[in-house]
Amino acid sequence: MSDTPFGFGLPPEEPEDGDNGKKKGGQGGSQGPADPFGFGSGSGGADNPFAALFGGMGGPEGQMSPGDLGAAFQKLGQMLSYEGGPVNWEMAKDIARQTVAQGTEAGGKDESVSPGERTAVEEAVRLADLWLDGVTSLPSGAGTVVAWSRAEWVEETLPVWKDLVNPLAERVGSAMGDVLPGEMQAMAGPLLGMMRSMGGAMFGTQIGQALGVLAGEVVGSTDVGLPLGPAGKAALLPKNIATFGSGLGVPEEEVRLYLALREAAHQRLFAHVPWLRSHLFGAVEGYARGIKVDTSKLEDVVGQIDPQHPEELQNALQSGMFQPEDTPEQKAALARLETALALVEGWVDAVVHAAAAPHLPSADALRETLRRRRATGGPAEQTFSTLIGLQLRPRRLRDASRLWASLTDARGLEGRDGLWAHPDMLPTAADLDDPDGFVHHEQMDFSELDKMLGDAASGGKGPQKPQTDGGSGADGEDDAKGEGGR
Repeated sequence: MSDTPFGFGLPPEEPEDGDNGKKKGGQGGSQGPADPFGFGSGSGGADNPFAALFGGMGGPEGQMSPGDLGAAFQKLGQMLSYEGGPVNWEMAKDIARQTVAQGTEAGGKDESVSPGERTAVEEAVRLADLWLDGVTSLPSGAGTVVAWSRAEWVEETLPVWKDLVNPLAERVGSAMGDVLPGEMQAMAGPLLGMMRSMGGAMFGTQIGQALGVLAGEVVGSTDVGLPLGPAGKAALLPKNIATFGSGLGVPEEEVRLYLALREAAHQRLFAHVPWLRSHLFGAVEGYARGIKVDTSKLEDVVGQIDPQHPEELQNALQSGMFQPEDTPEQKAALARLETALALVEGWVDAVVHAAAAPHLPSADALRETLRRRRATGGPAEQTFSTLIGLQLRPRRLRDASRLWASLTDARGLEGRDGLWAHPDMLPTAADLDDPDGFVHHEQMDFSELDKMLGDAASGGKGPQKPQTDGGSGADGEDDAKGEGGR
């Protein structure tokens, strides 16, 4: 399978610029064995969910004090008593916050946002919106502007991560109960309950680690091309912006302003294209529905797991027993999602470049830096791949950006942005391969269709009324108005 959820053996992907055969994520050659759920094969450290769960306990030599041992058993008890959904989100949030508190090698530890940083972010987004007014017909979508610490990013984006991850975790996790006949499920109830609790904890641990790392790298609320924060709230992370800009040789205010342009452009798109969010999240759910799990390996090992040795479940997970099957439904949903995200990112790239180029001397350099960051597997893309099985292909991003720029030249701002009025008007994956063909083909007009559908929805049986025997009064007036409007 080419793109799979929770770290299911993602294949190497050729980078756009072919940097000496290096693969995505900076690794050369082919990747190792499949690593279901992204748990890693090590016995300790950040890749081990149990190490993350009980990490920080014990002295320098790893010896636990009685207090540490009691805390460990308390955590284990909480893990086994969990009865929620497929992901233990409380555990995910706690681990993400712990990861953020520890800090990163490049960016140091998390800090509260200062009043000066907050003001700088507000002014940058306000100026960015003024510049964007001249390069897009979509009005501002940022009702409020905020500056977040990394911990605040975790808290504010967690609800959206739940929407993204839960359908996939639910589908994969259901395999635990599907492998046994109904009469045997009743007998094995305690064991299955324990497995579900531990599965939720393992998902939560892995997701918490991933989000904690991602919080140390993202610069806003839309780095992965999705609206991760609350609607209408433009957000930037000053600490991470400073880290991102260090070593670029570009003034910090220019870096901040360029990233503010990207955040504000995303906000405009998601605020004024009402179907876009449900379109993207619907594709994720469609991908989840298409997952088919080969449970033959699970059937072989489920009866051999000793409840007193939970590490056996981790070993079983690492053996590949949840290897998903590739399905046409998954391929279709994944292609739809990848294309939509490429169009979003391409539109933002084209619009931001048009807004920044006349004002920022470093606009070209910053644009290329961000493109290469995505092309070489930036942290946002790697985490997104781990959590929902999607790898947004950089080649599609560049192709989409070129297509939107060509549409601007051929149809103007209104004609270009008008394509977001309906999902069927947007370019397809094939159109990204032939942008000139799409730019110059006859435009489809969905305005009349949308009006007819709206009239039918508001009038109930409106389309059938002309067939009635001369209705009068309010219904007759509505019919007359409806016919006149069409």
